[in-house]
Amino acid sequence: MKSLALTAGALAAAALVWYAVPSFAEPARRVPAPTADLAAPASAKTETAVFAGGCFWGVQGVFQRVKGVSNAVSGYAGGDAKTARYDEVGSGRTGHAESVRITYDPKQISYGKLLQIYFSVAHDPTELNRQGPDTGTQYRSTVFAENAEQARIAKEYIAQLNQAKTFGKPLATTIEVSKPFYAAEDYHQDYLTLNPSQPYIAINDMPKIDDLKKLFPESYKATPSLVRAAKAS
Repeated sequence: MKSLALTAGALAAAALVWYAVPSFAEPARRVPAPTADLAAPASAKTETAVFAGGCFWGVQGVFQRVKGVSNAVSGYAGGDAKTARYDEVGSGRTGHAESVRITYDPKQISYGKLLQIYFSVAHDPTELNRQGPDTGTQYRSTVFAENAEQARIAKEYIAQLNQAKTFGKPLATTIEVSKPFYAAEDYHQDYLTLNPSQPYIAINDMPKIDDLKKLFPESYKATPSLVRAAKAS
C-alpha cells in the first residue's frame, strides 16, 4: 500500500506503473467450503475473527459487504502495542501484519464461511509476504485465530485446500494464535468506500468487491457496515 501523502499526480503516475507490472496473483475463484466448521454458540450474539491478507483497505472493504458482518476494522496484529502504528508497521520489522478484525453474527454466517470468502476473494493466499504491488511481512497471509478452535478449523481448511491442490501450489497462509489486535488510525477506516476512484483502490481492491458479488451472491450486501456508522450508533 502506498503512502497516503502521495499527491494526486504521483498517484496517477504510480497507477500506470501498477498497470504495467504483470500480476502473478491467482484469479478469484469460489474455493470449496471447509469440511469442518465452528458450531454457532447458543448464547453468543457476536463473534470476532481476525484475518491478514495484504493491504487492509481491500480486506476491510470485502468483509464490510458480507451479510452477517456488523463491523470490520482495519488494524495491526502480530506485534507489540508500542509499534502498532502505520509508520512503524510499514518498516516490516515490527512483527505486525495489516489485519482486519471482523465482528459477525454466528447465527447468520459461520467462521468457516468467512474463511471461504477470505481464501476466495479477499486476497491471494499463495503469495508469500506480499500481495499485488505490496511486499513485506506486514502484508503476509495470516489467520490470527482468537482461540484454539478457530486455529483448528483454519489449519484443517488449509490442509484441505492443499490436499485438493485447489490453487495448484501450496498456500502461504500461516496461523497465529491469541495475538492482540490494535485498531489502525482513523484515516484508514472505511478507506475503500470513501475513495473508490483512488488509483490503488480502483486497480487492486474494487475488483474484489465485484468478485464477492459474483462468486458469493448469497453473502453479498450492497450497503457496507462502516466503522464510522458503528461509532455513531
